[in-house]
Amino acid sequence: MKRILFVAEAVTLAQVVRLLTLARALPPTEFDVHFASAPLRWPGMDLRGLTLHVLASRSPAQLERSLRRGDRLYSRRTLAGYLEDDLRLLDQVEPDLVVGDLRWTLPGAARLRGIPAATLINAYWSPHAVRERFPVPHHPLVRLMGEDLVARGLPLAMPWVLRQFARPLDAVRASRGLPALGDLLHVLTDGTEVLYPDVPELVPTRDLPAHHHFLGPVLWEPEVPLPPDWPPPRGAPVVYVTLGSSGASELLPGILAELGRLPVQLVVATAGRLRPATVPPNALVTEFLPGSEAVGRAGVVVTNGGSSTGYQALFRGRPVVGVPWNLDQLLASQIIEAAGAGASVRATPKGIRSIAALVDAALGGAWAEGAERARVALGRLDSAERFVARVRHALRAAPSSSS
Repeated sequence: MKRILFVAEAVTLAQVVRLLTLARALPPTEFDVHFASAPLRWPGMDLRGLTLHVLASRSPAQLERSLRRGDRLYSRRTLAGYLEDDLRLLDQVEPDLVVGDLRWTLPGAARLRGIPAATLINAYWSPHAVRERFPVPHHPLVRLMGEDLVARGLPLAMPWVLRQFARPLDAVRASRGLPALGDLLHVLTDGTEVLYPDVPELVPTRDLPAHHHFLGPVLWEPEVPLPPDWPPPRGAPVVYVTLGSSGASELLPGILAELGRLPVQLVVATAGRLRPATVPPNALVTEFLPGSEAVGRAGVVVTNGGSSTGYQALFRGRPVVGVPWNLDQLLASQIIEAAGAGASVRATPKGIRSIAALVDAALGGAWAEGAERARVALGRLDSAERFVARVRHALRAAPSSSS
């Protein structure tokens, strides 16, 4: 049996569950599957049959603080420690292939040990993604200078910003004789195989290297019981609201206050984070829900703007209204809007004042055609089937890849 090691940087729920979902796709009679991450904090995960390893990483709260301050995500010291931890893990497990999600040091560690490494990353982070511009991030400069001024300067500043994020890792790699990656986009797409949990219709690319591959959406939902007052009453249209594990949860009370004035039934999953002190009478609030059940009953889905719930909604042809705040969520919202499958608001108290109008427009069919096109596109690729094929290919190519 071939031994496959999955390594998740557990800073959001997505990094963990995407890899768990792909790990479950591997036939257990063919592969010995190991899974490494920081201790898992979220319910509803099926870990049976996996050999688990604990790996230190920054906490979700630490990463969020860095993002909100506009700081680099990792210091050179942190990444040097990560690299040593990764090398120890590889020496302990001795895998035939490693698969990582947002673990920046893993491809370098695998290269030092002569092990092929597959990297999972959304295609909108690729240096080969076709984009007109980067979205304006939530950064202290926006509050100081205004969004319009920052937007005008962003095309000139963004290459420098992307290089700054890569500098600590490049310094660590240089100390071990590894080549520099140069900028954040190449950091995120470093690997023997680069796997995109997307479809090319939503994220067009150009000059894609032969080792970059679209898998299709990697969908997951927690294995949790439905709340006792489920299902929501029939009659009013259902709006599913979840900001996930990394959304701007402090805005949830304001979002519910805005949507509470609409003639709709709100179904709200808090992901175990902030629970509003005041809940509108038309809202059912719980911590976790099976996403497919909630999306299936909804006419529109309000999310943090990211790809996880966004793709879950579009997979069922439901339009998306996003409230993105970090750059990953902003990029995902950008591609959803470009596809005509939804809209988004800035994750600010001022921004969410328009959310009720967008939800009302979505229920009126404003993005129905785009959402249907996205449904068809997302349904064309089976991520489990394609992932197993890429793993087998990587194992066959391993001698030449690691030489």
